[in-house]
Amino acid sequence: MMESVKNYFYKPDPATQLRKCNTLIRANSRQLDRHVAHLSSLELKTKNSILAVSRRKNASPTEIRILARELVRIRRQKSRMATSKAQLESVGMQVREAFGVRKIEGSIKASTGVMKDVNSLVRLPELTSTMRDLGAELVKAGIIEEMVGDMVPGGEEDLMEDEEDEQEVEKIIGEITGVKKKDTSKPVNLPEVPDSFERDELADEQAKMKEFEARLALLKGDVDEDEEEERLQAMQARLEELKS
Repeated sequence: MMESVKNYFYKPDPATQLRKCNTLIRANSRQLDRHVAHLSSLELKTKNSILAVSRRKNASPTEIRILARELVRIRRQKSRMATSKAQLESVGMQVREAFGVRKIEGSIKASTGVMKDVNSLVRLPELTSTMRDLGAELVKAGIIEEMVGDMVPGGEEDLMEDEEDEQEVEKIIGEITGVKKKDTSKPVNLPEVPDSFERDELADEQAKMKEFEARLALLKGDVDEDEEEERLQAMQARLEELKS
């Protein structure tokens, strides 16, 4: 009761306000660190699951893709947490600077930069409660003017990420299993191609046919003798065998 009356008639002590703000900033920072550690553990488990499934005799491509998509989601969350940690550190630095200026000049100017970062951090489900407490203290201190009341839906951001999912999934599958997309669509039952020996044999047969045709053309000009006639008939028969 006495504390409430004191606060009503007297301005809050700047040193006390700064301690409260620093305490809340540290609490939010620890909360982010816990979430990052949890996500790192999930990331490792999911990677190991993808590797284990891919090594099965009858590996399921569908199961691998589901796990890869989950890994994409986990890594995105980690990236957001890293960005949020940087924003929170920026808020802490600006708050300390603002109280330092207040100590020298006797007043604090509202910071649009701090307000923007705080409103962004409030939207994180993991920090909503503690960031609202910090925001309330910063409003009291005059460092920010207002807080955003409602969380802004992230529909557009989710849509943009969905469009990038497939490329990221393929990248992760290749990274962990060593199998790239182009390797998963190999044609089946390809027609056999003659090897070099078969191609050489075919060329020899074609050369022999040409030789017989040339000799036949020469023999056709001298068919009066019985011996040449028999040779001609034999070569014609051989030629027909080669063509068949």
